[in-house]
Amino acid sequence: MQTRQHIFLIGFMGCGKTYWGQVLAKKLGLPFHDLDDLIATRSGKSIAEIFTEDGEPGFRQLEHDTLQTLADSPPSVIATGGGTPCFFDNMEWMNACGTTIYLSTPSTLLAERLRHEKEIRPLLHLVNNVDLQRFIENKVKERAPFYLKANIVLEQIEPLSQFFEQMCKRISEV
Repeated sequence: MQTRQHIFLIGFMGCGKTYWGQVLAKKLGLPFHDLDDLIATRSGKSIAEIFTEDGEPGFRQLEHDTLQTLADSPPSVIATGGGTPCFFDNMEWMNACGTTIYLSTPSTLLAERLRHEKEIRPLLHLVNNVDLQRFIENKVKERAPFYLKANIVLEQIEPLSQFFEQMCKRISEV
């Protein structure tokens, strides 16, 4: 399986974009980039610091600008932030520059994964555990029109080895 374009993994925080991106990049022999890590390196600040100092609008602008720097780089697998597709023309740009894969994940699984990561997730800092799943459901519903523009939509299924096999199969078909 070879690719001449970037592969962008999109989906809500906690869906496994970084994990699956690293696995996929290794399988394809491509470099892996986590967009949040690129943003932090470029700005010299953590994502939480950017949100605190510049707010979400400042972060989203930096995210957009950092994404654009990948235009001329060699093909790679890129894990985006959960909101990346929803701002500016990011989703259209990613579809033009590569293959987008939406990792659709049940809200119950997302809540389970994110319950213990709220301190490192700026959008979840103020959400209590009781309201977490409802918050996730509302955010995913709000973002769905962007996520569903992906070239490939994959439902996370068990066992995860089958999920990865399905991902690889769908990429080879694009």
